[in-house]
Amino acid sequence: MPSAPPQTPAASAPGQLIARGVSRHLRDLGFACVEELVPKAGLRVDVMALGPKGEVWIVECKSCRADFAADRKWQGYLDWCDRFFWAVDEAFPVDLLPPGTGLILADAYGAEILREGPETRLAGARRKAVTRRFARHAALRLQALRDPGLSP
Repeated sequence: MPSAPPQTPAASAPGQLIARGVSRHLRDLGFACVEELVPKAGLRVDVMALGPKGEVWIVECKSCRADFAADRKWQGYLDWCDRFFWAVDEAFPVDLLPPGTGLILADAYGAEILREGPETRLAGARRKAVTRRFARHAALRLQALRDPGLSP
């Protein structure tokens, strides 16, 4: 049975293109990234990154003003990471973004950190839970790629 062709950047939604560029850049910095991770019911982060020293970053990708205005849950993400970032493209009006948060400029092929978010270290038990969820999410994604017929 033939597999589906790989998705090209042109076929992706704007936020997915930003997430792709962010993930590429963070990988260059030694981070492993997963997209659309659910740290708890009701929250779904665009990119979660696990650093070489165990640091946890969350990156929310916003493609336009309306996308940002519709996001009412972003402050709930702060309890699930050591640093929080917004990732936007060059056309995004960055003055909309709250001060005291990180900022990444990205496109489908790469990114640049313009401002690091302040560090608020996770408690040990929360870090363990987040790392475990990250690992399971990544492993299940890999398994689904290797065996697309599996049910979720």
